[in-house]
Amino acid sequence: MSAPVSVFEPDLRNTNSLWCSVLVETLFLRGVRHAIIAPGSRSAPLAFAFARHPKIESVPVLDERSAAFFALGLARQHHRPAALVCTSGTAAANFFPAVIEAAESGAPLVVLTADRPPELRACGAGQAIDQQKLYGNYVDFYHECAVPEASLDLLRYLRQIVSQACDHARAGGPVHLNCPFRDPLPPIEDGSAAGLAGQIDGKFFAHLDGPPPLAMAHAAFRPATGRGVIIAGPAQPKNAANYASRLLALAAKLGWPVLVDALSPLRHHLAQGVTRVACYDAILRNDDLAATLRPEFVLGLEGWPTSKILRAWLERCGAETLLVTPTADGRDALHGRTRQLALAPEHLEIEPARPADAAYVAAWHKAETEARASLEKRFVAAQELVEPKATWLLARHLPAGTPVFVASSMPVRDAEYFWPATKQRHRLHFNRGANGIDGTLSTALGVAHGGAPAVLLTGDLALLHDSNGFLLKPHFRGSLTIVLINNRGGGIFEHLPVAQFGDVFEKFFATPQDADFAKLCAAHKIEHVPVKDWEHFTKLIATLPESGLRVLELKTDRKRDAGIRKGLLAKAAGAAG
Repeated sequence: MSAPVSVFEPDLRNTNSLWCSVLVETLFLRGVRHAIIAPGSRSAPLAFAFARHPKIESVPVLDERSAAFFALGLARQHHRPAALVCTSGTAAANFFPAVIEAAESGAPLVVLTADRPPELRACGAGQAIDQQKLYGNYVDFYHECAVPEASLDLLRYLRQIVSQACDHARAGGPVHLNCPFRDPLPPIEDGSAAGLAGQIDGKFFAHLDGPPPLAMAHAAFRPATGRGVIIAGPAQPKNAANYASRLLALAAKLGWPVLVDALSPLRHHLAQGVTRVACYDAILRNDDLAATLRPEFVLGLEGWPTSKILRAWLERCGAETLLVTPTADGRDALHGRTRQLALAPEHLEIEPARPADAAYVAAWHKAETEARASLEKRFVAAQELVEPKATWLLARHLPAGTPVFVASSMPVRDAEYFWPATKQRHRLHFNRGANGIDGTLSTALGVAHGGAPAVLLTGDLALLHDSNGFLLKPHFRGSLTIVLINNRGGGIFEHLPVAQFGDVFEKFFATPQDADFAKLCAAHKIEHVPVKDWEHFTKLIATLPESGLRVLELKTDRKRDAGIRKGLLAKAAGAAG
């Protein structure tokens, strides 16, 4: 892949301007197309350089935590590094939650924190904290840049170190460059860089060849048994259709049933000749059936789904396991009889030593068919606004190919339990590296920015936790429909043992809130639609607006819906047996 043609003209107004123009051009040539900039004084040289680059979209975001998650969403959408800029001091600390999520999920971020120069540190100067290795082991690369000088040798060094940081980011994960600056910070002409006129042009960057193609490594898998299962875990590949096609073809060749997480593209693409199981959580609640369906071998793709029922079953089975993940980072929290293969799963090749056990596959197919029929029957009959049905209707009525960001806690579990296997090519995005609710709205806005009309499925607490994400509205391009499940608290905790502990549970775990979302939306000039009934909801999601933000609020009963959810899964488990 060749580098973009550079027509670079250095900014020679002062040393900082020159330095940052070289830094930003290097980022551009190494693949950066978006810069998210939190306001501040010390970062002015970076802000001016990004803002004036003709081919990088720069977006100002007031709240640093929101800015970082918005950049994370952009990195997820485009599968290329996004730049993230802030001033010195605690601003950089507010990036930390998104840096952790990027590290845990392999999202490419280039974090640029402005800093005081060394002589203004540890001396009581304002807005100066220790920013050295601020993010610890959560970044794949860290470097404290030199204080800018109008020196050709040092500019060559800068070009090299920034390029090196981008290489690490493109491999999957965040990197951190700490950037000290002396005054003057804005591009005030002072003659300090004039001596380099004519020495830095497009030729200075000619050797930067752009992102190299990934090595097409392959590995062969030759199972000795016909009684195995494939577990397709959460994945956000660059080309979801290609990923699903390759892995479903692999599954068809192997002949084993595929337990498909809602966060895997395999649940959302056409599957011919493959037994896909989406109701595995319900099926495995039937103890007799769980014992009958015990495999001799497990092939895991990416990682394990959220379901505790599935994880407990895998632990009880103790089957030999091959876990195929894109990186060598440990991904088996079950500590089973597992060999982990560091390989992009779509590059795995299958050479079955024996045919699949037809009776075993048929048993999975029967269980899935009967569990799904049980759920469908009860969803069709449900008239009240209950949380699980919202997820089921999204799967049935969203336009094909819709990007859907699913919040952590209860929404992601409802997706796993109730989103059926389809061929609708919905693209599910998520922050499941660290599994937090922070940055939910901002990440979803990044996923949707400049792309196809998208949807966010979230609970009330996750939306309130990141409500400053609405400040992005003036700069947002695209369409995001927010499906808000407002059950006035943390619904996930209703399913945990702590729920039996009365007043302490309600106050300190469920954390009920009484926010008026209509007024919150009005404050940000965002459309708010109270959902009247399921017919109304279906019409609202069947056709998505081409632009803008809107919130569709479903008011539900947290405690009632917890019981309904348990009942749905129990009945499906019984039907499957």
